[in-house]
Formats: sequence, C-alpha cells, structure tokens
Amino acid sequence: MSRSYYEATVEQFRQTDETEILGHMAVHHQHALETQQRNAWIGQIRNLKAALSNWQGGTILLEYSIPRMGKRCDVILLSHGYIFVIEYKVGAEDYSAGIDQVLDYALDLKNFHAESHDRPVVPILVATNAPGKAISHQWYADGVAYPLLANEQTLAAALQSFAQLNTQPFAAKSWCESVYRPTPTILEAAKVLYEGHQVEAISRSDADAKNLTLTTGAIAEAISTAKTEQRKTICFITGVPGSGKTLAGLNLATSRKRNHEDEHAVFLSGNGPLVDVLREALVRDEVDRQKSKGQKKYTKKNARAAVTSFIQNIHHFRDDNLATATPPDEKVVIFDEAQRAWNREQASRFMREKRGQSSFDQSEPEFLLSVMDRHSDWCVVVCLIGGGQEINTGEAGLAEWFHALERKFPHWRVLCSNRIDGPEYMMGTDLKPLLHKMGAKVIPDLHLGVCIRSYRAENLASFVAAVIAGNAEVAKQNIQRLGRYPLVLTRDLGQARAWLRNHARGSERYGLVATSGALRLKAEGIHVGSKIQPAEWFLNSKDDVRSAYQLEDVATEFDIQGLELDWVGVCWDGDFRYRDGSWAFHTFHGSRWINCNDRLNRLYMANAYRVLLTRARQGQVIFIPRGSAQDGTRLPSMYDGTFEFLKACGIPVLEE
Repeated sequence: MSRSYYEATVEQFRQTDETEILGHMAVHHQHALETQQRNAWIGQIRNLKAALSNWQGGTILLEYSIPRMGKRCDVILLSHGYIFVIEYKVGAEDYSAGIDQVLDYALDLKNFHAESHDRPVVPILVATNAPGKAISHQWYADGVAYPLLANEQTLAAALQSFAQLNTQPFAAKSWCESVYRPTPTILEAAKVLYEGHQVEAISRSDADAKNLTLTTGAIAEAISTAKTEQRKTICFITGVPGSGKTLAGLNLATSRKRNHEDEHAVFLSGNGPLVDVLREALVRDEVDRQKSKGQKKYTKKNARAAVTSFIQNIHHFRDDNLATATPPDEKVVIFDEAQRAWNREQASRFMREKRGQSSFDQSEPEFLLSVMDRHSDWCVVVCLIGGGQEINTGEAGLAEWFHALERKFPHWRVLCSNRIDGPEYMMGTDLKPLLHKMGAKVIPDLHLGVCIRSYRAENLASFVAAVIAGNAEVAKQNIQRLGRYPLVLTRDLGQARAWLRNHARGSERYGLVATSGALRLKAEGIHVGSKIQPAEWFLNSKDDVRSAYQLEDVATEFDIQGLELDWVGVCWDGDFRYRDGSWAFHTFHGSRWINCNDRLNRLYMANAYRVLLTRARQGQVIFIPRGSAQDGTRLPSMYDGTFEFLKACGIPVLEE
C-alpha cells in the first residue's frame, strides 16, 4: 500500500493535467475535501510544475505519510541521490511557521525510514509569498541539511543548486518500498490510539520490537480464555524502562473498547503527572483537529469529558468503588505502574486522613482486587510492572500483589512473565515460593525486554542498571554498545544547557531533570522545591517560560516517570554520591546532609536516579557540580567521587 496520495516520475508529473493529479489525490483523501485544501493542492501542483520544468529525472510523491507523527508531508522528491522534503505554506508572506515542521519530517525519515538512513535529506520550506532567501548548503553530522527557505519563484534555483553536486544515486522503487520502523513517544501513540487507529501503524514491527505485538496477543488470549471459562485472571507484564509498557496498556484498552464494548475496558494510572500530560495533549490535539474541520467554537471543555474517560486516575476508580459494594462496569482493567500501588500502612493512613475511612485496613492491591472480585462470573486485571521504578514512600512493590492474592484471592488464575522473579522486581522479597504455591503460569511474551524509548540505544537500560549497581566495568562494556546515543559529562551547567540546545533540532524537546532530594542544587540555580506544572512543562512552546525548552524549571522523578524527552540534562546532587567504592545515600535536612540508612528509602533514592537516567530518547548530558570549599553542604568531595566513577563507567567528559 502506497504511503502517498500520488506517485509518478517527474516527467509524468509534468505531462499530467493538474485536474487529473488533483482527482487522484482526492480519491486517497479520507476526509471531505474542503475548498481551502483543494486550493492549496492546486497552488502546490502549479508551482512544482514550474520549478521542475527543466529538471531531469526523479520521482515525486505528494502527501507522503509520516506515520509516527500522524501527519503528511506535502512533497517528497527523490532525485540526483537526494531526498528532498518539501513543505508548502501557500500564501504565507514570511517563514515564521513551518521550519520546525519540515525539519521534523526530514529527521523522521532519517531516523526511522531504512532507505533514508544513509542518504542525504534536504528539507525545504516554501512560503509562496515570502521574500527570497540566499541559498546555503549546511549539513548536520547525520546527513540532514539545514532547512532551505524558498518562495514560489526561488524553489527552482534551490533545487538546481543540488543538481550539480556529486551524490550517489539510488533507486526510487527501493526507497518507496523500504520498511518504516518508527518509535513513537507515548504522547504521539496516545493521540493515534485516541483517534481510533491501530498502534501498529506508527510502531516498529521489526524483530527487536515484535514482543510488543506478542504481549498484546498474549493478553488478548488470556481475556478470551477467562470469558470462555468464566474465571478471574490477573496478568503481570514486566518490562525494562522505556520498553513500551504504558503503550501496551493503552493499546490493549483501546482495542478492547473498540472491539469488545461489553468488557468496558479501562486504562488506570496512579501517576498523576502522566495522566495530566496525556489528557492535556489529547485535549489540545482534539481542539486543533476540530477547528481544522471548521468547528471554530470547539473548546477544551468540549474535548475534556471524552478524554477523561479514555485515561483515568486509579485513585478516582478506587474512591468511586468505596461508596458501593456492587460490581464495577469494567470487566477488563489495566493498572499502569502497578508496582507503585500503596502498601497497607500508606493506604490506611491516606483513607483515614483524607477520606474519613477510619476502618480501612487494606493495601491498595488488596482493595483493587476485592473490587474486581465482586464480579460473579469473570474479569481480567492486567498489571504493568516496571523494574526498579518504586520511588516514593509507601509504594508496595510487586510483592504486595502476590501476598494479597495468596491471602484473599487464591481462586484467581495468575499469569506472569518469565522475568517476574528478577531482583529488579522483587525488592528483596523472594517471590518464587509464592508463585509456586499459587500455580502461576509463566508466559515469556509477557515481558517487554527491548527499550524502544531510546531508539538510538536499546542497551541504555542495561548501562543504567550497571551504574546504579556501582559496577563500572559492566557499565563500560554496555556504554560501548550505545552506538549513536550521545552521553556526556560536564561540571558546567551553562555548558550542559548549550549542549542540549545545540543537539536538539526541529521540535525535539529537551529539559533539565533532578531528583526531588537534590536540594543543594539550589546554589546552581536549580530549585527542585519549585514545583512545575507537568502539562505546561512538557507541552508548551519554545517561547513559553514555563516549558522544558527554557531550561529554567526542572522536573523531578515524580514529574517525569512514564514520560520522556528527546534530550535530557540530568543534574546530579550529593543525595546519591559515590564514595569509597560504593554509593552513599543522604537526605538534606535544615542545613546539613544526613546519612540515610533505611533500606526502602535507599531503594527509592537509587530508583529516582534510574528514572532520570532513562528518560532521554536521543541523548543526555550529566551535570555534576564542582561544589565549593567555602560551603559545608557542597564540598567538592561530595561530588568528585561521583564524577570520577561516571568517568570510569566510560562516559566522556564534555570539556575534553
């Protein structure tokens, strides 16, 4: 199936009547063809014909699909060994809109389209009524050109400037048939799923990432069996950071809603920032889409009600079911980050102090299972489990789910991945006896073992695990397999900011992160105590001082868990410091650091840095302050050991 609305050789395109080309495009257009779109296409076709009047050879594709972004590029021209990516702004009198857009398209092809990896890609923005710009050939290191700016008169000259350059030609047929392996962000995936499309349309399908499809299939089979046998089933999906657990959960929830309405499948998350960011992204996207269809009065209020039912906060689900003993409508429930559910002490304290439930005496897993157990016939609970992701006091970890099943729900069927008893999931508890006692069935496809967030570095999770474990030798072996993933160290925050700005292109998002315990970074101008609004930080534009782009406000592990940026600056403080051959743990109270000896708090602190170090899709810089001999809370010795250890792990120093 062609990814474009129209495909032809340049010669065929020149000889074909514009009405015939327009008709061919209209046939492939899935929506009603509005006058504005029709006129824009006519303007593009006429301008292209003029610009290519003396062009020799090549293939042209109109309205080419960019799957990961859910959008279409106006023109792809394959000729003279180049991939020209042309985006039109018909009637525009300046170049203020569209530069990031056309560069994003070019980068998407370079990163995810196999036949574009080693080819030169040239993005061109055509603002038809804008003043002419000088033609300059500048290139990024990966073979993508700096965007060229042209108007309807200068496009021909811009293209011709490349025709005489010596570049290796390639077959357009092979390019058009090449595999496309995108890796969407969770925001991009959520938008596509919300629109009713299949996630497979924007996701990688190669061997390395096929387990996403296999995992979805295994859960679908488990649900079918539960319905047929009228049994209650719980499934535990494990995965390394960035492997697509949330994506798998959203995909499962939307596909079951679409094809099995009687199940009332729902996706629940206790991660407040994740829920807020996903909902706000979907609301903004829906408003833009409706307004593009002519619904000028469509507002966020109109969109918010439907979006709220798509992604729900697990605590609202819990509170709704406190008020009644009847079975919920939902027969299939997906709990995201289930390892972060509260233990009995935390849940009871909250319910007593915040909900007036003085007699509540259950852990969150036990209560949530009791709610679903109200069904008299069948139900399925899917728990998405991240290894080493518990970061807050009272988070029970995986063990509490199994203890609740053993004590109160032995009649449930338990399905789990073959990695469920790994140390990163067990939090010091040996789960093997419990698993054996419950007759848990092991299904290897319930583990997501490949990091698809960092598509440049699938071994990032292994590298970070070695760093957190304090094993420099293993970390150094893993860093050599990171390939095209830039990872650098610096002692200069200004240099870290410059590095982020210089590496990001188009609308690629970058920002600073630090742990919530990094209180002495305040001396460097980093205030972790100044809370951000996650939706604004993640979604707002480059010129908004509240956005991540500004590199002013910093996100903590609580703000960013489950989400990602393209480029990340990790700011490291003295709370987690390397000293005398191992990690030392400290909390800052009043005016001094205090040793942290509590086992769980140490685990949370280590996991906080694990979260920060696995947020970047494309690369990261780690900033470690030099400290100050005049400040007892920031002595150089508190930071130097960490810096030297990370150097020993193989991370190059930016200054060098």
